[in-house]
Amino acid sequence: MKILTVFASIFIPLTFIAGVYGMNFEYMPELKWRWGYPALWAIFIGVTVFLLRFFKKKKWL
Repeated sequence: MKILTVFASIFIPLTFIAGVYGMNFEYMPELKWRWGYPALWAIFIGVTVFLLRFFKKKKWL
């Protein structure tokens, strides 16, 4: 059960962020930024690394 919770806890925020940026918004300034896409990937990786470290510290992994 803990492993399923860890997987869900990692993928739910990533799914939310991807869902927001996958919508057809016209007025999202970061969509026109040169570094918007790499910044979004940095956020994805940062959230994942943070949650993995958090769960390792809690000894769930």
